[in-house]
Amino acid sequence: MKNLKPKLADYTEQQFIALIRELDGADTERERDILLDHFNIIVPHPAGSDLLYFPEPGADYSDEGVVRTIREWCAANDHPGFKSPY
Repeated sequence: MKNLKPKLADYTEQQFIALIRELDGADTERERDILLDHFNIIVPHPAGSDLLYFPEPGADYSDEGVVRTIREWCAANDHPGFKSPY
């Protein structure tokens, strides 16, 4: 498991996509649970991990689509989003 950051705003979109992929590829249930708990703690979207496992009908549930949904929700709700890659 890589270094988990304390806030969503500490991740670039690419780093967060890597976190989602790490969650998808977790070797153990414990590792998956730790990553899933972390996801739910730092993601402000009210759906939380349902974005990954129970997406809304028609939603883009790819890793990039989940990040886009989170980014758009943060922007619409005046919440800090992802860190700029620059």
